[in-house]
Amino acid sequence: MAIPGYQEFMLPLVQLAADGQEHKITDAIDSIADKFGISAEEREIMLPSGTQTRLYNRSTWALTYLTKSLLLSKSGRGRFQIAPRGTDVLKKNPVRIDNAFLEQFEEFRTFRNKKNNSPKTVVVTNGESIEELDPSLTPLEQVEAGYRELRETLVDELLDRVRTMKPKAFEQLVIDVLVAMGYGGSQLDAAQVVGKSGDNGIDGVIKEDRLGLDMVYVQAKRHEADIGPGAIREFVGSLGEHKANKGVFITCGGFTSGAKEAASRAHSRIVLIDGIQLSEYMIDHGVGVTDYKAYTVKKLDTDYFEGV
Repeated sequence: MAIPGYQEFMLPLVQLAADGQEHKITDAIDSIADKFGISAEEREIMLPSGTQTRLYNRSTWALTYLTKSLLLSKSGRGRFQIAPRGTDVLKKNPVRIDNAFLEQFEEFRTFRNKKNNSPKTVVVTNGESIEELDPSLTPLEQVEAGYRELRETLVDELLDRVRTMKPKAFEQLVIDVLVAMGYGGSQLDAAQVVGKSGDNGIDGVIKEDRLGLDMVYVQAKRHEADIGPGAIREFVGSLGEHKANKGVFITCGGFTSGAKEAASRAHSRIVLIDGIQLSEYMIDHGVGVTDYKAYTVKKLDTDYFEGV
């Protein structure tokens, strides 16, 4: 039999977690495969890229959608468990959980709207609606749309992981990102001045470039809640004490409009980096991510054929 689509796995995953226990994703995948009678050979079928099995890919996408909808929650690395909303949903004995079902939840709609910027069309096959990329898009546009969707999903995954890091690990993450971006000189230089505050964030002064021609004051808060104007004013005060005119404030959450206004009015140049932007920088500069598969798109070299 063919491996079912990822939406077919949603209800079984929630039912599996109904016991309230923590489940390993790998064990859950085996359980799902048993439930659908997927053979050992079919479980080893790879994606065209050859880097991941089709069964794993579809199972983890189903899990991603369920966690974004708050039916399940990630309880640790490679683990998940049922969330209160998932328990409530099961009490209603749904016959199917799919994307259409999840649309009733605001969190899922927000997640989908954020990552689905490309036009969609709905194709009905055997009475089931399936979202596909708009066929009016060129093949290159479809590739780029798929890339954006994968990148935005990775941003969310990184942010979830960063918010659960221990303080010291978070300090190291900020050092890694700053150095990868060309700030702080070397890892050794940055480590000597970053992470001295002793609380859940970091404070320090780093080199703006490897020559140390100017210095940048850094403060980072591992907070999920939005940073308000009070924290920014305190940061500005710290800049004055250090006679610094450049600062970077990093948080896992976001910044209120009042915080952004306070930063814009400060005499010093202040850059605010929220959790999403931090995740973007991690992707752009190769921190906490690894290359998965590279696709090279070639085009005709008209110069080669000039005059032929």
